[in-house]
Amino acid sequence: MKGFTIEDVLGQLLSTKADEGKGRQMPISYSKHQIGLHTICTPLTTQVPHSMGAGYAFRLGNEKRISVGFFGEGAASEGDFHAAANFAATLKGNTLLVCRNNGYAISTPVKDQYAGDGIAIRGIAYGMRTVRVDGNDLFASYLATKAARELILETNEPVMMEFMTYRVGQHSTSDDSSAYRPAGELEAWNASGILPIARLRKYLTQQGWWTDEEEEALRREARAEMLQKMKEAEKIKRWKVTEGLFDDVWSHPVQTLEEQKQDFLKHMQTHKDKYDLSKYEGL
Repeated sequence: MKGFTIEDVLGQLLSTKADEGKGRQMPISYSKHQIGLHTICTPLTTQVPHSMGAGYAFRLGNEKRISVGFFGEGAASEGDFHAAANFAATLKGNTLLVCRNNGYAISTPVKDQYAGDGIAIRGIAYGMRTVRVDGNDLFASYLATKAARELILETNEPVMMEFMTYRVGQHSTSDDSSAYRPAGELEAWNASGILPIARLRKYLTQQGWWTDEEEEALRREARAEMLQKMKEAEKIKRWKVTEGLFDDVWSHPVQTLEEQKQDFLKHMQTHKDKYDLSKYEGL
């Protein structure tokens, strides 16, 4: 995302002072207030009603900006999706609902998720302007999203988009997709040449704008930069323990939270030899 730097990524992954979330999120659940990136909630689809509420507020305030709620086709089976879609269609708002249909909800293929024609048809059923896009085509994805944003700002009404793509990697580091992908499916997709990076590379090469030598140089530079940034990030301290546990929980002082904080400090004082605080700025 534009404005989200390597330092931001590493700060979140390592829970350092560079992480706005103060180490309270799962890895890759990024957030950054300055660029409007709302923190991700691990339970599926909770952020979609949030995006609708934000877009509704933007419309009421006559603000020329939109909110975007991302979810997968599996998350579209959750009740929060339907609540948000109905909310969007009936109350309107400056919201773009984006479904990334990559073929699998962890291990469940789309054929076992729905019998209808994907997710886009649901947007139409709710009465929203809806478009389905080839999510492997960078230019189609960009132009369709740009047009959707312009339409939302022009009409103050929501738009739904479904990007058709394929999940090449595992769902997580604990996942083994060979247990549920049909034999040869992944190899066929990789050999097809239509996955986003391969497709863009082919186009740029055909236009004479990119060469194998330039790509190899870019890979070397990116790897060297990442390794250097990782070394630097590993030296940064984490937030104070009490900041990570008790700050930002409420917008104002709460007695019960303060009591818990004092109990925690007493515990740490009594058992300080049991905890390694060397990576933190303090207690």
